[in-house]
Amino acid sequence: MSDSTAPVSDVVVVGGGHNALISAAYLAEAGLSVTVLEGRDVVGGNTITEELTLPGWHHDSCSSAHVVLQSNPLIRGDELGLVARYGLEYIVTDPAVVLPLDDGDVLTIHPDLEATADEVARFSTSDADALRSMIGDWNAGLRPAHAHFSAGLPLPDDAWSQRYDELRRRSAWEVIHSTFEHPVTRRAMTWMAFATIQPPERPGTGALPAAIMAGRLAFGWTTPVGGSGALPAALVAHIEDHGGTVETSAWVDAFLVEHGRCTGVRTKDGRQFRAGRAVVAGSHLSELPGMLDVDSAMAADAARRWRPGLAVFAVHLALRSDVRYRTPRGPITAVAGALGTPDGLRRQVAGADDGTLETHEPWLLLVSSTVVDPARAPGGVFKMLTVAPMLLDGRPWTEADATKHAEALLDYARRYVDGLEPDDIMAMRPESPTTIAAHNLSNIGGSCHGGEFVLDDGEVIPGWRDYRTDVDGLYLTGSTSHPGGSVSGRPGRNTARVVLGDLGIDPATVMPAP
Repeated sequence: MSDSTAPVSDVVVVGGGHNALISAAYLAEAGLSVTVLEGRDVVGGNTITEELTLPGWHHDSCSSAHVVLQSNPLIRGDELGLVARYGLEYIVTDPAVVLPLDDGDVLTIHPDLEATADEVARFSTSDADALRSMIGDWNAGLRPAHAHFSAGLPLPDDAWSQRYDELRRRSAWEVIHSTFEHPVTRRAMTWMAFATIQPPERPGTGALPAAIMAGRLAFGWTTPVGGSGALPAALVAHIEDHGGTVETSAWVDAFLVEHGRCTGVRTKDGRQFRAGRAVVAGSHLSELPGMLDVDSAMAADAARRWRPGLAVFAVHLALRSDVRYRTPRGPITAVAGALGTPDGLRRQVAGADDGTLETHEPWLLLVSSTVVDPARAPGGVFKMLTVAPMLLDGRPWTEADATKHAEALLDYARRYVDGLEPDDIMAMRPESPTTIAAHNLSNIGGSCHGGEFVLDDGEVIPGWRDYRTDVDGLYLTGSTSHPGGSVSGRPGRNTARVVLGDLGIDPATVMPAP
């Protein structure tokens, strides 16, 4: 039953993750009245910054770098003024990433193609030339095609788009091994290609080596000043400045459908919020069928095809100071470090299915945000991130399991960096797939990248490719929507474009670029 006293907006947006907020901000920019409802007591989803270890130590719970977002016109063109008017600030780091090697040397990725190619040339001059060629082709024509694909738009009918489509359908592993010859180069490119947590041997990942490396070469390890939560904070400021409302502790458990059209939502505490023109669901797509009081063949089909994909494991530490990487030229600090080998990553991916852990040479990201943003803590804010099985021996992780694995990862990192001895660590908080799923209920299965969908032909895609549903007035966004997880902002912007077009508002008025 509808509540005639319920507040009414043009658009109700469910969820306060960065994609839902981006959708809301574009719709508000276009002059629509918008209400955003977030179930937790804080907005941001997986782009939040919290005191996870000690008071005064501000950790990024999930995302730490916003590199992919830099190519989105939202930031590239500052379409909503988040940088110019709402205080969002990014640091382009140099080094972008440091890759320690077993012989004591390091490969350093810089936000500069020639400087990085010179690094690669120390190991293989042909690989250095291959890197220049790969990035040259990406910038010349593959990147615009990738932008169309990420925007959910048809590829242009040209030779570059055909090449891009052929590249994308290959596996990252195949592309790397057919392009580069030296083990160090292959190691670096494989590590990079896995940054969006997609198995590198899977078809459909072929564009990732060029796309992710090109991003690091252009933007370093792009770090938001103040933490990942600076992005949602700027978006909320924009929405409210344009007359919108953002409510927290408003968990939506039902979408209201009247005469075949979605007209609003109901929260867990019984409140109703009405939408005069559209409802945007940032809810996890696998849970959407149970939130609708009508049958939706599309939602049921998507939920049936969804699976969590690879789960993640994180360790947050409060350190007395930032870690130092050992190099032949002396110790250095860096925001990001890359550990692991391609074979170790292979074992990790296999272990996700059989419940085994890789501790010898796992893919491991090391993040020291306070290297470039020291105001986050009176010491070092440090994180380790990797992938791990969702279940151990068929059961959820215990706190003891998580602590034991965190110690094993610390032992691995200590082979290459200083500053992680017991006396250096003031506090530690391991986050297993079990606690990651509990910390944010949208991280189903311990996946903070939205999971994946299996199509009839066996293709696995990281995001559902339809932003419209078969319920009139109901649209989709978030990490379960194309192009999937990571902080790209693409699902949010793409959904806003579709909603505006359906409402008869030219999207180009607020988003002129693809």
